[in-house]
Amino acid sequence: MMGYGAYWLFGGWSMWIGMVVWFVIIGLAIWALVSLVERRSNVPQRSALEILQERYARGEISQKEYLQARQDLG
Repeated sequence: MMGYGAYWLFGGWSMWIGMVVWFVIIGLAIWALVSLVERRSNVPQRSALEILQERYARGEISQKEYLQARQDLG
């Protein structure tokens, strides 16, 4: 008789409640992962020329390197 208290108390519903709880937890985890992937894919991509201009503006490259790279990019 020991160990069957929950079964008798809920009449077999405890198994279903446990399954629903796990489905909710798994569903929330999947939703969180999908949201994270969608958020990362919506980040606007910068062009090579924009990156080059930013590097020149920060002083990472010289004017000569900037002009050469801009010419190479077309």
